[in-house]
Amino acid sequence: MSRPIVITNVSLYGEETADLVIADGAITSLSAADAPADAVTVDGSGLVALPGLVDLHTHLREPGREDSETIETGSRAAAKGGFTAVHAMANTTPVADTAGVVEQVYSRGKEIGLVDVYPVGAVTVGLAGEHLSEMGAMADSRARVRVFSDDGKPVADPVLMRRALEYAKTFGGVVVQHAQEPRLTEGAQMHEGIVSAELGLAGWPAVAEESIIARDVLLAGHVGGRYHVQHVSTEGSVDIIRWAKSRGIDVTAEATPHHLLLTDENARGYDPRFKVNPPLRPQRDVDAVRAGLEDGTLDIVATDHAPHPTEDKDCEWAAAAFGMIGLETAVGVLQKVMVDTGRLTWRDVARVLSETPARIGRVDEEHGRPLAVGEPANVTLIDPADAWTVERDGFASRSSNSPYIGMELPGRAVATFLRGTPTYYSARFQEVAQ
Repeated sequence: MSRPIVITNVSLYGEETADLVIADGAITSLSAADAPADAVTVDGSGLVALPGLVDLHTHLREPGREDSETIETGSRAAAKGGFTAVHAMANTTPVADTAGVVEQVYSRGKEIGLVDVYPVGAVTVGLAGEHLSEMGAMADSRARVRVFSDDGKPVADPVLMRRALEYAKTFGGVVVQHAQEPRLTEGAQMHEGIVSAELGLAGWPAVAEESIIARDVLLAGHVGGRYHVQHVSTEGSVDIIRWAKSRGIDVTAEATPHHLLLTDENARGYDPRFKVNPPLRPQRDVDAVRAGLEDGTLDIVATDHAPHPTEDKDCEWAAAAFGMIGLETAVGVLQKVMVDTGRLTWRDVARVLSETPARIGRVDEEHGRPLAVGEPANVTLIDPADAWTVERDGFASRSSNSPYIGMELPGRAVATFLRGTPTYYSARFQEVAQ
């Protein structure tokens, strides 16, 4: 355990001011008067304290694509972004479709110890969409997998999706879908619309996302399974999810920071940093995603952190890989789009970036806990006034394929604590590491 720490005059959830006393891995008091004599004291004036952030959708690339990211570099990026837990997607090499692979990822995360890394198991063997994976074995493994996804590829077969929902239900798992009808998106490069027509790029229609979600929520309702929609990007998708929830179907859904901020207009320069799947959509869809997050139709924000090496993005648009990094910029983008505009409070940010993703991922015994005495000291400190410009050379991630390079963001995490141990800290918190 690290030395006891006292963070004075910090704003809990952006509301009441208190002193956070952290010792032996837990929050032991909300008054500096109760701090141990050997505690390190840091002035937290102006800072917002939130439960450690939890990302339900992170690509760490290890094993197999360590040229893009490793569990270590991804963990450093996550900690720098304010995260204390991430769910690592299954599209690695080999695919995380067996107990052996998920245990390897889980063990490596524990060894590094910067964030808790929870492996996501593949729904189908090899992400091929033909046969169900060893879901039960992964659930019973040391990694205790509860989240299953073929992310990057949809589970297109409705029979397989039904069986996956039924199987996961037996151990409290959730099936997470990358909603994309592959027959409607063959060769697609960006959103199908006016901009794609003007640029001469093959379009990815909104209905390709919406049709899969509509099918899946009906299946989830039929079998009583837990179903989660990744990176919702269209107005129609938000409407379908809202309808499903009104019918009592057990569906949850996520928005990404980039689908809350950017539009297909960003693609006009053919800059592959803006190439992502699902694609950036028109402003009308962006507005609908914002409204869905604000009214609770969309439950969480997840980054879909997708690192790629320079050679896979620094090329012509058609040859470039889909995806963008997002762990280190998520707080700033969410503050810019939703908090500073009055659509969400910092209490809401705790809900969509910590509490609810922890609950969906079944890690809420440890993460997303209240900032209260006796709770694990998984804490993120955010300085909402620390405006900064995103720079290519400033990332902890191994990759730099960010769409926000050169953009000014209004705030960011300045310290992250995992069970009381500082895993990231700015210059203001240098003393905590001594």
